[in-house]
Amino acid sequence: MKGKVFCIGVGPGDPEMLTLKAVRIIRECGMIALPNKDPNKSTAYNIAIQAVPEISQKQLIGLDMPMIKDRTVLEKAHRKSADMMEKYLDAGENVAFLTLGDPTIFCTFGYINRLLQSDGYQTELVSGVPSFCAAAAKLNISLAEWNEQLHILPALHVNSDDLSGDGNYILMKPASRIDEVRQMLIDSGMTVCAVENCGMKDEHIYHSAEELPNDAGYFTLIIAKNKPSFFGSTK
Repeated sequence: MKGKVFCIGVGPGDPEMLTLKAVRIIRECGMIALPNKDPNKSTAYNIAIQAVPEISQKQLIGLDMPMIKDRTVLEKAHRKSADMMEKYLDAGENVAFLTLGDPTIFCTFGYINRLLQSDGYQTELVSGVPSFCAAAAKLNISLAEWNEQLHILPALHVNSDDLSGDGNYILMKPASRIDEVRQMLIDSGMTVCAVENCGMKDEHIYHSAEELPNDAGYFTLIIAKNKPSFFGSTK
């Protein structure tokens, strides 16, 4: 019997946000795959180990997931990662691939998942708490009410036209172009809040676009709204 890959969302940072299902499957899998060449430095691993300490006794698979735009290089990295896991699957081992947030939202495993499935292997996605839901809860606000739309955008590719409609906006991972994103939000006139490293020890909350620092970290999430009252209780 070939093994199975479970992609497990560990949530945004607070280990108490791991689901009971995530904890159970991590405990049941013999192999833990992580999106970092050095698995011990993986953010997902360092979140999970606080909730499942015995993970430190399992065999870790470090996967190289470069943060670049070159699609050719990325495709080769995804293929290599799939091949590494398939060796363990062929030996009958179940593998838990840990990812931040939820595996259905801008998750690298999506590319690997297609490769594994096309190669005839079983995979399963295990939902985790999405970062934008955790950030909204931290800010004590709702993301959408009544007939409001919710737009979830990768900040790396967003432009001012993307922010010109109605509804609420989530901008994910804006750090690499924070200057441009900050100015777009200021020009839009929307009310803005952001959470950096939500649920982690170095968490920071910002109450306007102007407050967003030049050194905003990779795990910064921005929530923007056209209605000023939307953030009435965040301070």
